[in-house]
Amino acid sequence: MTADHTAQIRLAKSQGIQVALAVSVSGISFGALAVVSGFSLWQTMVLSLVMFSGASQFALIGIMGTGGMGAWVPAVFTAALLGLRNGLYGLRMSPIIGPGGTKRALAAQWTVDESTAVGSNQASIDAGRAGFWTTAVALYIGWNLATLAGALLGDVVGDVRTYGLDAAAAAAFLGLVWPRLKEGEPAFVALGAAVVTVVLLPAVPAGIPVVVVAAVAIAVALWRHRRSPIRPPRSESPS
Repeated sequence: MTADHTAQIRLAKSQGIQVALAVSVSGISFGALAVVSGFSLWQTMVLSLVMFSGASQFALIGIMGTGGMGAWVPAVFTAALLGLRNGLYGLRMSPIIGPGGTKRALAAQWTVDESTAVGSNQASIDAGRAGFWTTAVALYIGWNLATLAGALLGDVVGDVRTYGLDAAAAAAFLGLVWPRLKEGEPAFVALGAAVVTVVLLPAVPAGIPVVVVAAVAIAVALWRHRRSPIRPPRSESPS
């Protein structure tokens, strides 16, 4: 294994841990808000352990917290729409994750914004795989521990957005993708996604803009692939 290959894997793991730590903080807010909204401790933990998608989780408790248990249909619908993007991420991550039923089952649960971003932002498949799994495991553990802490403390903690801690996750995510956004085509796609989101946000239910933007991004990727097939990152082999 070359020194450069080892450095790539080490960097990917480091990025994964940093992103996971930054994002996990928001789990405290989720746990506290869920309990304040009427969810029990075990219900709150099941949402984090099974659903494991922050945007969907916040949408679910937000709708049910204001509309009561009778609002479960729109709550589940909205959470499902927001969660669709994780399935779309699977198309991008499949060649990086590789074969294996058990491995793919775990990857399906842990393919979220952060693990996808770290895994797909590496120079080789090996580094991408290391970044994906490091982020996924660290974030799953961190998010659920933070959820438990927030649920136990309840309204003593309140919403971490009050303290601006949620900005840490956004800052970490932006720092990770910024090198790609400085390039011509990714910057154009990101700008187009922002415009579509702003236009649709006040006019459609929550979750729809994310799905539309994801569909547009996939269409662009397919069009680009037809014009010039893109080979996956080269897998480094020990030497």
